[in-house]
Amino acid sequence: MKRLLSTLLPILGPIPFLALAIVTAGLALGVAACCFQQLYLSITAVTPWLRFALIGIALAFSYFVYGLAIILIAPVINFVLGGRLKPYRGSAVSLAALRWYVHCTMTLVVRLSFLEFVTPSPFNLLFYRLMGMKIGRNVTINSSAIADPSMIELADNVTIGGSASVLAHYAQGGYLVIAPVKIGNGATIGLRAALMGGVEVGAKAKVLANSFVLPNTKIPAGETWAGIPAVRIELPKNESAS
Repeated sequence: MKRLLSTLLPILGPIPFLALAIVTAGLALGVAACCFQQLYLSITAVTPWLRFALIGIALAFSYFVYGLAIILIAPVINFVLGGRLKPYRGSAVSLAALRWYVHCTMTLVVRLSFLEFVTPSPFNLLFYRLMGMKIGRNVTINSSAIADPSMIELADNVTIGGSASVLAHYAQGGYLVIAPVKIGNGATIGLRAALMGGVEVGAKAKVLANSFVLPNTKIPAGETWAGIPAVRIELPKNESAS
């Protein structure tokens, strides 16, 4: 029986979360379909050559209506299903880990279907805030590769560079570990850099492009780190971290 469960679980386990993603996207698509129908009814009387151009524009506009709808709907479902995360260390196949799967599903369905088109903008910041991320003033997040937003805290004037990854989880010794990521005031995370769970970046510190910061690393204020794994380095005063 144990062998049977270990065989079936990887196959059947994702099904509830795929269904959850379908329902979430479907609700947002319903809003978009309603919008498109209203637009379509208003353009049916125009000449055919103009009608197809307007239909195309109406479809594109409705897609963005879908995006704005899912940015609002996914966080509501995440909240209702208890998807706000807490620190955790244990089996990835457990009832306690369910909220992480819900949170990941709601984050990914938005990221993979729309978020890239509004990054960076106030819309991606709105989504992350609604998902529980603590975001200060004058923050720029130029990446959609953000996982576990409810476990991430960004102080004022933080810059997340293009395609940088911030993940508040990692695997260790066969366990799933969920740990908060904190980035201090004025810190900069460079292009395609990666931060893992438990990382703390001090005020005005810099993580240079393409660097990988190991889990639970503490970067003191004002320091510059780079490399794989990232370590402290000294930069010429005129060299940029981005």
